[in-house]
Amino acid sequence: MPHIPRSPAPSARPGRRRRLRAAVPLASAVSVCLIAASAPPAPLGIGDRLFPHLGNPGYDVLAYDLSFTYSGSNTEPLRAVTTIEARTTADLDRLNLDFAHGTVGSVAVDGEPAGFTTAGEDLVITPEDALDEGDRTRITVRHTSDPVPPEGRQGGWVRTADGLALANQADAAHLVFPCNDHPSDKAYFTIRVTAPDGHTAVAGGLPANRPRAAGGATTWTYRTRHPMATELAQVSIGRSTVLHRTGPHGLPVRDVVPTRHRAALEPWLAKTPGQIAWMESKAGPYPFETYGLLMADAATGFELETQTLSLFERELFTEPGYPKWYVESIMVHELAHQWFGDSVSPRAWSDLWLNEGHATWYEALYAQERAGRTLTARMKAAYGASDQWRAKGGPPAAPKVPEPGRKTSIFRPSVYDGSALVLYALRQEIGAPAFERLERTWVSRHRDAAASTADFVRLATEVSGRDLAGFFDAWLYGAKTPPMPGHPDWKPVQQPAATTSPAPGE
Repeated sequence: MPHIPRSPAPSARPGRRRRLRAAVPLASAVSVCLIAASAPPAPLGIGDRLFPHLGNPGYDVLAYDLSFTYSGSNTEPLRAVTTIEARTTADLDRLNLDFAHGTVGSVAVDGEPAGFTTAGEDLVITPEDALDEGDRTRITVRHTSDPVPPEGRQGGWVRTADGLALANQADAAHLVFPCNDHPSDKAYFTIRVTAPDGHTAVAGGLPANRPRAAGGATTWTYRTRHPMATELAQVSIGRSTVLHRTGPHGLPVRDVVPTRHRAALEPWLAKTPGQIAWMESKAGPYPFETYGLLMADAATGFELETQTLSLFERELFTEPGYPKWYVESIMVHELAHQWFGDSVSPRAWSDLWLNEGHATWYEALYAQERAGRTLTARMKAAYGASDQWRAKGGPPAAPKVPEPGRKTSIFRPSVYDGSALVLYALRQEIGAPAFERLERTWVSRHRDAAASTADFVRLATEVSGRDLAGFFDAWLYGAKTPPMPGHPDWKPVQQPAATTSPAPGE
C-alpha cells in the first residue's frame, strides 16, 4: 500500500475548550465512560435506505491498522487494538464509529485520551479538542473482539473446527472491530494477528514482513495494496496450511486449507489460475495484488467474496453430491466479485444488484462455456420466476428492507438470477459488442472506488450511444418484469423456477 502520511498529535488548539471526562461504568455491550457534551450521544448513519445507521458522517477513513491476539480458543474474546487514520470532512466536536460487540478499554484521539460512550450500535467518541474540517486524525481503540455471536445477530467471526474466519457482509464488520462500516468508505488495511504456536494466521493482502515468533506465539502481518470495504476484510486463524502457486502474469495465488484436508482440496485449488485467466478475458486485468481461497471447516451455508481471499465452506469441495460443473461455477462466482463488488464497491446497499447480478452472470457464462449449461435456458427460467421474486423481495435495484433479525435477507433471488436477467436483457438490447465494452469500461473506470446504479446507467448510455433511461427504469425498478428483447415468447410462470444461484449471503 502507498505510505499514508501521519500527522503529529496536535497540541491543544488556542481558543478550543478542553473537555472534562468522568469514568462511570454502565451496563452495555461495550464498556463506556461518561462524557460531557452539549447534546445526548445518538447513533448516526449516512442514510443508507436498507441500513440507515451504518456508516457515519463527518470523516473519511484512510487506513485501518487492526491487531488481534488469539488465545487458542475460539470461544474466548480476542484482545484487539484498532487504529484508524481519517480525514475530517466537517467540524466535529465528537465522532461516531460503528461497534457493537466487545469491551472498550480506552480511546485516544491523536495520542490524547478521549471520552467515549455508546448509542445504539455506535461508539461515540469525544476528543479532548474539537476537530476542524480537513484535519488528519488518528483514533486508537483498545478493545476486545468476541467470536461468540450476539443473540439474534448474523456475521462477524465464524468459528471453524480449528479456529476462526470472518464473514462481515453486509453489516457485521462492526461486530469485530470499530469502523465506518459502509462499503462507500473504502480504506487501506494493515492486519496483525498473534496466535499460539501450531496455528497459522492469514489475512487479506500480502505479507508485510516475516512472521515473528516469541514466547510460544507467532505474529503475522498483512497489508492491502488497494482500498477495501470493511465488509470484505478477511482473517483466518487455524491449524492450516498455506499453499502457493502462480496465476496469470505472475500473480501470487495463495490458498488456506485445513491441513488434514489438503490432499482432497488440492485438485480444486489447481483450477484457480485458469479461472482467473478466463475472467480476465471477459472483464480485463485482475484488479488486486493476490488471490486465493480460504476453505474453512465450518458450516456457514454460503460462500463469500472477501477481498483477495474468498471464503468457502470446505464441504462444497468434499461433498460428492455436488456436480463438478456446479462447484467450479461457484468458484467463478466469488472470483468475479473481485472485479464486481470488491474493486468496484456499491455506493449504497440498494446497489447490491451490481455485485450479485454480475457475479451470477459470469458464473452462468462459465457454466455454459465449460459445461454446456445453456445461459439462455437459465435466463428463461429466471424470467419465468422474476415476477414472483420481485413481489417477494422487491425489484433488483430497490430491494425490500431486511427482515427483522435477518439482515442478510437482502440477499434474495431478485439480486442473483433476477439481476443477471437484467444484464441478459441489456445485452439483448444493445448487442454483445457494446455490452462487452461496457463491462470492461465499468471495472476500469471505477476501480478501487464505489459506484452506484446511476453511474452504471450513465455509462451504459455512453457506451451504447442510446438513451437507456426507460429500459433501466423498467428492468431495475418495475414491479413486473418487462418483455425480454428478442424473446417475445418468454412469459412469467406461477411457480419459482429452480436455479443454481448461490445461497443467500454469497
